[in-house]
Amino acid sequence: MGPCPVAQRQDLFVTSPTLDHGQRLKSTLMYAEAAEAGAAVGRFMAHNRAELDRLADHLAQRPPALVITCARGSSDHAATYAKYMIETKLGLPTASAAFSTVSVYDSPVAHRDGAGVLCLAISQSGRSPDMLATVERQQASGATVVALVNDESSPLAQMADFTLPLHAGEERSVAATKSYITSLAGIAALVAAWSGDAGLTRDLEALPVQLDAAFTQDWTPLIGGLVDVANLFIIGRGYGLAIAQEAALKLKETSALHGEAFSAAEVRHGPMAVVRENFPVLAFAGGDATGDDVRAIAGEFAMRGAKVWLADAQGTAPEGVTLLPALPVRDELSPLLMIASFYRMANTLAQARGHDPDQPPYLAKVTRTR
Repeated sequence: MGPCPVAQRQDLFVTSPTLDHGQRLKSTLMYAEAAEAGAAVGRFMAHNRAELDRLADHLAQRPPALVITCARGSSDHAATYAKYMIETKLGLPTASAAFSTVSVYDSPVAHRDGAGVLCLAISQSGRSPDMLATVERQQASGATVVALVNDESSPLAQMADFTLPLHAGEERSVAATKSYITSLAGIAALVAAWSGDAGLTRDLEALPVQLDAAFTQDWTPLIGGLVDVANLFIIGRGYGLAIAQEAALKLKETSALHGEAFSAAEVRHGPMAVVRENFPVLAFAGGDATGDDVRAIAGEFAMRGAKVWLADAQGTAPEGVTLLPALPVRDELSPLLMIASFYRMANTLAQARGHDPDQPPYLAKVTRTR
C-alpha cells in the first residue's frame, strides 16, 4: 500500500522537540539501537585504547604509502569518511577495493611493497564472502590488515593483524545504525592515534554525551515533507559526504524512498538539472568551507522552487530553506551527530509511510555476495 497523505497521519508526528515521538510510534529495534549509539561509542573508546596505541606504534615504525578500504553498504559509507579523514589528516591516498576483481575475476593483488599498504576492513558481521576473499588477498600480498568489526568471533576479526572491535552490541534490526556511527568514531579514533592528535582524541571521549543529545533533535519538519514523495537528492561534501550516502541508503531500505547522494560539487555536473519545482533536497552542512558550499547549493535549489531542508549547526539557512537543528562540534565529528538525528527521523518516516524499518523487504542482515 502506498504512502498515506500527511493529513491522515498527524497522530504519528510531534509538534514540539520536548516530546518523544519514538514513544508514540510502534516500538522498533531500529529506534532502540540508534538510541544506543552514544553508549556504543563510549564502549569502543574504553575498550580499544591499548590496541589503538599498538597500531599507532606499528604505523609509525612501518608507515604505509597507501590505504585500501574494504567494505560494503553502510560500512562502505564509513569508508568514504575514512578516505576524507586519512587524506586530510595524514596525506595518504586512500582508495576503495573493488571486491569483484577478486571474487569474480580472480585477479591477483600485486603490491610493489606490501609492507607499504594498509588494508582497512570495515564490517558489522565480518562474514561477507567477497569481502573476506579480498582482505585475504590483500594480506597475502603483504598489506597490514586492520579490522573495524562488530562481531569479534567473525572470520574477519580472526584474520586481521589488528582488530578494533566496535563493541556496539548485537544489532537485530536489518538497518544498521549504532554500528555505523561507531565505525565512524572508530575511524576518527584510529586517525587521531595515528596522527598524534590529542585534541581529536579528547573530543571523541566527549562524543557519547553529544550523540545522546543529537538523538533528541527535532527533525519532524522533514517527516512531513517526505511522507508522500518518491525521490530526493541528499547533499553533503567532505566529511559529510559519508552521511549523505548513508542517509540515501537508509531511506531506500526503511521507507522505499529513492534517495540519491551527491557531493555539493558533483551535483553541479549534470544532476542538478533534475531539480525543479517542489523537488525535495536534504543537505548536511559542516562548519568548514565544504559547509559553505553545501549552504550555497541549498540556496540555489530553493531559488528553483525545490523543497530544501538543511542540517546546519550555524543556526541560519538561505532564504526558502528549512533549517534542521544540529549541535555544534568540531568539523570532523559533525557528521556523527547529524546522522544520529537523521536515524531517529528515518524510523518515524518509515512508519509514516507504512513500512517496518526493522524488516525491509528482500534484505538480510548478512549479505553473501561472491
